[in-house]
Amino acid sequence: MSDYLQLHLPYITALSESYPNIKSTVNEITKLSAILKLPKPTEHFMSDIHGEYEAFRHIFNNASGVIREKVDDLFGNTLLESDRESLATLIYYPKEKLEEIRQYGDISNEWATVTINRLLDVCELVSSKYTKARVRDAIDEEYADILLELIYADMKDRNKNKYYKALLETIVDVESEDAFIVAITKTIKRLVVDKLHIVGDIFDRGPRPDIIMDMLIEHHNVDIQWGNHDILWMGAGAGSRTCLLNALNISIRYDTLDSVEIGYGISLRPLAVFANEVYADVDVSCFMPKAISDDNYSKKDIYQLARMYKAVAIMLFKLEGQVILRNPQFKMEDRLLLNNIDYENKTINIDGKTYPLKDCDFPTIDPKDPYQLTKEELDVLNQLSRAFSSSEKLQKHIRFLYTNGSIYKVENGNLLFHGAIPMEENGEFTKFDIGGKIVSCKAYLDHVEAKARQGYYALPHTNEKKEGKDFLWFLWAGRNSPLFGRDRMTTFERLLLDDESTYKEAMNPYFKYNRDPEVAERILADFDLHGDHTHIINGHVPVKVKKGETPVHADGKVIVIDGGFCKAYQPKTGIAGYTLIFNSYGLRLIAHEPFKGTQDAIKNNTDILSASMIYETVSERITIGDTDKGKIIKDRLKGLKMLLEAYRSGLIKEKRKTR
Repeated sequence: MSDYLQLHLPYITALSESYPNIKSTVNEITKLSAILKLPKPTEHFMSDIHGEYEAFRHIFNNASGVIREKVDDLFGNTLLESDRESLATLIYYPKEKLEEIRQYGDISNEWATVTINRLLDVCELVSSKYTKARVRDAIDEEYADILLELIYADMKDRNKNKYYKALLETIVDVESEDAFIVAITKTIKRLVVDKLHIVGDIFDRGPRPDIIMDMLIEHHNVDIQWGNHDILWMGAGAGSRTCLLNALNISIRYDTLDSVEIGYGISLRPLAVFANEVYADVDVSCFMPKAISDDNYSKKDIYQLARMYKAVAIMLFKLEGQVILRNPQFKMEDRLLLNNIDYENKTINIDGKTYPLKDCDFPTIDPKDPYQLTKEELDVLNQLSRAFSSSEKLQKHIRFLYTNGSIYKVENGNLLFHGAIPMEENGEFTKFDIGGKIVSCKAYLDHVEAKARQGYYALPHTNEKKEGKDFLWFLWAGRNSPLFGRDRMTTFERLLLDDESTYKEAMNPYFKYNRDPEVAERILADFDLHGDHTHIINGHVPVKVKKGETPVHADGKVIVIDGGFCKAYQPKTGIAGYTLIFNSYGLRLIAHEPFKGTQDAIKNNTDILSASMIYETVSERITIGDTDKGKIIKDRLKGLKMLLEAYRSGLIKEKRKTR
């Protein structure tokens, strides 16, 4: 064994700096060995939020119904349902609920004391599978000592019973009950869900993705698998003007400019002025924004938005053409459309077929050089680009997406990615030549992530930066993009052609083959995942429950959790989204009904109606020792046990621990 210790001497010597003697080493071995036996903490999976911040906030706060379950477990036999509803709402929205209660009179000392005790009961329940140190980490620092005492209070201890009661009475007497209630509810939410996974598409047509980003930044433990709409805003923040115009195109089309102007403080006045000057007497009937209410907008306002929409769309088509022309490796020449327009006859040739255009009034397009921006377009684009790059909040959000996000994630037997693994019609992985090396599946996703990071982190004004920014656009709309998962994006056709056959965006064969257990296992194996309890967790494609579709495919190997957070998809899906819970008992899939709104939830204690499906259970409760974290702890224990032997054999001398 001495030779073995000698081999690892540099490592165990470094370890001895943290554990300088036998006592400290034994203490750590004891603590870590015990942690391995604790139940696995809960993971919460959400996907395809699409800017719907109110519904997201509610499910974020209620942990997909888990908090209400805990309240019912504790008080199902002692409290009326209305009281349990009110207590759950207080946990979800503590500040707002307290304010609402005070509107109907002062909060009595008795109510405050009873409520705090009930919240402490919930907190004690959800903290039961954590170490005391982990629970302390979940408590706001200013309340850590008091709250920790009360969570672990033994009210039967006659020596301390009066002490615990005095703590509560003093909190109420000095009128700190509101702040203390908020602190307890925060702790409950941090302990109910140990980790949150967002499987893509925070952004899109919903009203305020910026609010969702603020909430995620405040979360204690979150990771993000980038969706196509996320990468679009990441590209816009990284300086891709093509991504910027696509992001604005969606925001104007669906009238969600509050996130741009209010959320990110980006002025669109230069765009409005340009659009009013250049498109004042131009037909904009094809560019009327969606979801516009005549009650909120005058006719003048609507036409203003339509002119802005057309101005952005034309600049977008030009810049997309430029990106395609300078990147032949994207193999997207068939999406070069402006040079295929017959401007005299107002037609366009697409894939060898001629179609009439609904609108051919394009004052800034030179038919001889259709992808060239005019001086005025370039000026307004420069101003928009500066506004995006100088928006402090946007840049903060983009940095967070890069530091906490990735194309895919492997954790605890699950492979998480938003869209697709590019595949061929015969079910084989699509192969890509990357610098002379043929890659597919995992290796291709690794390449994709490196290029996406290059677009943000490469030095300004370098070829690497320019290539990376172009690739960010490719991830948004490119054929064989694992985030997009379609063969083409038909924005042009949907705007300017009547023939709906041209709108088709063929899905990558992955979305057919992800029903096949053999294919699912082949994908999982490429990411070194094997065994019965391994899964692919996807978003991106809404599950159309109304048509009989289910979120579980490939004999349980594939789980799709896009069920319709986006309100526009809900009539098609029939529900308002799926979420997934993975705890020590297994996997649980939850389907949610549409959310009535935050104000209704606070005032009437209405919750999102959720149907839970026990998807996969285990014969023995999962412990931390069974998780990826458990593997890390076990490796640490090996090192500590070697260090202990080194101390006992005299190979390393003990040191007194200094304070």
